[in-house]
Amino acid sequence: MQKYLIAAMLAVSSASAALAEDTFYIVYDSTMKGCTIATTEPTDTENFKVLGKYKSSQEAEKAIASMKQC
Repeated sequence: MQKYLIAAMLAVSSASAALAEDTFYIVYDSTMKGCTIATTEPTDTENFKVLGKYKSSQEAEKAIASMKQC
């Protein structure tokens, strides 16, 4: 019984990891006057503005280096 439980847990965890897609956001903070790379989209749209959405951290880092606002 314990073998089946462990096998089921491994199957679910590997399937959810494969389905999870990382998204990286370049976020401009109007109070600090700067940009950061975040993995979640900000809910405070008054102080934060999403400047871009990327599939990898490398893409986001390359894009943030070329942005004038940042």
